Amino acid sequence: MSPPYHDHFRTPVHGTVFARRADAAHRLNEGDRLILVPDPPGTDDPNVWVHAPGGDVVGHLPADIGAWLAPWMLEGGCCRAEVAKIGSREVESWRRLLIDVRCVPAPSGEG
Repeated sequence: MSPPYHDHFRTPVHGTVFARRADAAHRLNEGDRLILVPDPPGTDDPNVWVHAPGGDVVGHLPADIGAWLAPWMLEGGCCRAEVAKIGSREVESWRRLLIDVRCVPAPSGEG
């Protein structure tokens, strides 16, 4: 099952300024692997959450990406993500953390 859109893309991470997420984001380095976790099935507006190694929530992908990526992941699709660029605290929060995402299709017969 191939992803419905691009299998490789770069995107900002949103919501990095809430709670202690900014602290978690600024502990990251370019090239660090990240964990992407979709909202559970049945969520009205599904999101994909970005976690740092160790589990700290950093933020979420933009809603237009989460709308197609979360259901695809719940059907068996897998994503690999890593930090592409981290801006300083002077950069707008919605552009501060950029990540590269690679979608890995589920093996044939799954999903």
